[in-house]
Amino acid sequence: MADFNVSTREVGSIKIIDLKGYLDAHTAPDLEREFNKLIDSHNYKVVVNFDELKYISSAGLGVFMAYVETMRENSGDIKFSNMQNDVFNIFDLLGFPVLYEFFKDETEAVNKFNQTERS
Repeated sequence: MADFNVSTREVGSIKIIDLKGYLDAHTAPDLEREFNKLIDSHNYKVVVNFDELKYISSAGLGVFMAYVETMRENSGDIKFSNMQNDVFNIFDLLGFPVLYEFFKDETEAVNKFNQTERS
């Protein structure tokens, strides 16, 4: 089994998902469960912190594609932060920067949500 951990915490009204290890076909269901919990509790503003993620496969990328529409339909979004260069390169290669916002650090991503709320 691949080394993977997913946990969720709050920064104000924003939910932060912390990823650690290797996100692949075997571990993607763990991330799906986290998203389902957030949706079930009507939390649609999510920042995914990739600081400790070492690897992502197409199955891991698919999780984000599966949930972003639900988040946006409910006045939320999924924003990405703290991504390692090699992980970002995978997202970039597949055109994700056109679909999602990427931030150097978590605080920037949270602030972007807060700016949107004030507008």
